[in-house]
Amino acid sequence: MQVKDLTIEELKLLIQETVAETIQSLLIDPDEGRQVKPEVKQQLLNSLYRTQAGERGVSAEEIAKKLGLNW
Repeated sequence: MQVKDLTIEELKLLIQETVAETIQSLLIDPDEGRQVKPEVKQQLLNSLYRTQAGERGVSAEEIAKKLGLNW
């Protein structure tokens, strides 16, 4: 069957199903159920603590400069 042969209701249903499938595929977390390595978790916690203590990280401008990008 071709799209030209569908009724308006059939086309709407096809579009709705396609959109629902697309949204569902975007919402799936490929890392679900996986564990974060302890050293990565510690690095993230350390970064969070430093940020909460007011320490600033490397600016985006500095990173761009190192990568040879215009900021």
